Amino acid sequence: MSLAHVDGSSRADDPIGVFDSGVGGLSVLNALREALPHERFVYFADTGHAPYGERGDAFVAERSDTVARQLIEAHRIKALVVACNTATAAAIHRLRAGHPALPMVGVEPALKPAVALSRTGRIAVLATRVTVESGKFRALHDSLAGQATFSIVACDGLAGAIERSDGARISALCAQYLSAAGRFGNGADELDTLVLGCTHYPFITDELRRHTGDAVRFIDTGAPVAQQTRRLLQQAGTLRTEGGGELRLLGSGAPGSLDAAAARWLTATA
Repeated sequence: MSLAHVDGSSRADDPIGVFDSGVGGLSVLNALREALPHERFVYFADTGHAPYGERGDAFVAERSDTVARQLIEAHRIKALVVACNTATAAAIHRLRAGHPALPMVGVEPALKPAVALSRTGRIAVLATRVTVESGKFRALHDSLAGQATFSIVACDGLAGAIERSDGARISALCAQYLSAAGRFGNGADELDTLVLGCTHYPFITDELRRHTGDAVRFIDTGAPVAQQTRRLLQQAGTLRTEGGGELRLLGSGAPGSLDAAAARWLTATA
C-alpha cells in the first residue's frame, strides 16, 4: 500500500477531518489533540443546520454525507471522526459504505464503560432523541440486558441551548431531565453513573453536578474515540509522529460563532 500522493507528499501529513452538528464535537477534538499532538485537524461545525438531534434520520444522513464529501474533496483528509452521536447513529454505516478506504471513527453513548464502572448497577443516560430512538442505540442497549439498569432520557432542546450559550434554558432543562432520570447517589437503588450521550454535554458538567452531586461518575466518549483514531492511523501507516499540530476551523453558521466557541471550550495545546 502506498503512503504517498502522486506529488510525492506523505499521507501522514494530510489532516484528520472532524465534524459535528455544531460546537459539541470540540469536546472530542480536545481529546484527539491531546492524544495526537503532531496531527493536523480540520474541524467542521454544521451550525447552520444544527441541532441534528432534533432532525430526522434522512436529513442527518444527507448533511453528514455533504460534510464528509467536502472534507474529503477539499481538504484531502486521511481519516474522518464523526464527533456527533446523532450523526453516528443515523449515518455512519452509509458513510463507511460510501468511503470504504477512509479510516472512520464514530461516537456512541458509553454504555459499556458505564457498566464496568457502576457499583450500584443503575446508570443514567442523557442523549438526543434521534440517538436514543436509533436502531444502533437500541442494539447497544439490548446487548447489555441484565448487566445494569439504564434510565434513558431524551433531552430535547439541550444541545441547542448549549449552542446558544443560553444559561437559563440550560439550567431549566438540566433540572427537568435529571429529575426525570431518577435519584442520584451511591445507595443500592440510586444512579451512580451518568453517561453523557451527546458531545455537547461535557461542556455543562458544572450545571449537571448541581443535580447529581460530586460522587456520581460522568462518562463521555472523547478519550476512547481518540484512542481508536490513533489505532486506525497506526494500522494504515499514516500516523504523524513529528512536527507541530495544526487546526483549521470551518463551519456553516454565522461567521465568528465557531471561533468564539473554540476560544471558550477548546483546550490549548503545548
